[in-house]
Amino acid sequence: MKQNNYHIIGVMSGTSLDGIDLVEATFTISETNTWSFKMKASKTIAYPLIWKSNLQEAISFSETEILRFNKKYTQYLAEVISSFIEKHQIKNLDAVCSHGHTIWHQPKKGLTLQIGNLPELATLIQQKVVCDFRVQDVELGGNGAPLVPIGDHLLFYEYDYCLNLGGFANVSFENKKQKRIAYDICPVNIVLNVLAEKLGFPYDDQGNLARKGNLDVQLFQQLNALKYYKENPPKSLGLEWVQKEIFPLLEVSNSSILDKLHTVTEHIAFQLSNQFQENSSVFVTGGGAYNLYLLERIQNYKKVDLVVPSEKIIEFKEALIFGLLGVLKLENQNNCLASVTGAVKNHSSGRIFLS
Repeated sequence: MKQNNYHIIGVMSGTSLDGIDLVEATFTISETNTWSFKMKASKTIAYPLIWKSNLQEAISFSETEILRFNKKYTQYLAEVISSFIEKHQIKNLDAVCSHGHTIWHQPKKGLTLQIGNLPELATLIQQKVVCDFRVQDVELGGNGAPLVPIGDHLLFYEYDYCLNLGGFANVSFENKKQKRIAYDICPVNIVLNVLAEKLGFPYDDQGNLARKGNLDVQLFQQLNALKYYKENPPKSLGLEWVQKEIFPLLEVSNSSILDKLHTVTEHIAFQLSNQFQENSSVFVTGGGAYNLYLLERIQNYKKVDLVVPSEKIIEFKEALIFGLLGVLKLENQNNCLASVTGAVKNHSSGRIFLS
């Protein structure tokens, strides 16, 4: 008999390294195949400094070091998930659906690695685990990203665009042929947070730091001239691209950190505004949704209705949708869209581990 209700925990660790997002949720599928959800307990567990540092450095680890680090991170992730379950007295779960943490993402080379997706995770937390959602898509010729658009399509279909402002900005929408299109637009917090940290802050609260700076016209033009922005989707970004294309431009600029922060924020607003039609509705989530200055600058370039939802959806939408991806995998339904990732076909991606 087909299961109509699922009780899950969605787990997400993003490139901005804010921490591990966990959300308890229930998903219900109606007789007309319409999905709905209810979010329950939620929490972001900030990374201790040592973990944040190690995750930043892991991109340069050797294969042997990565194998060790993967096991260590899986154990740490298991501790975080188990503590969340215990604290909120969560029972009768159908699955824990976890993204893991991306270390390498170079889909054009057929490479993507999310650590924390080892089979031991299921044993350690004594729960069924659905995870490792990107690898199969890359094997099928896709970018392995973005994966959230299937959730946008099933859960937030009333908006013209769904915009997520996390480590990177990504957007999804239905094209004229009613196909879901999605891609990474530009870096956001993966760069803004680095600049804010140089000023002694973990992030630029509401964009107040950027608001005080001045525009470095040359840097602004150099950023906007990057080749990626001229490429057609499907396309995606990773830390490697930021290290190669963005950080060198910032390093050679003679502007103050404050002016760099202002200029990068203006660059982001410019690139985001280019994605939207005038007078459209844009559903905005991710940590960048709190960056009021960035939102103002988007609307300076393009007249759009930026819809910012509840705090819980802003902060935990990605974890929620990875929960949905896990449910779709359990249902053997497609959770990766070829129109989004560029894979040869739609498919049901992920691995299932039993405790």
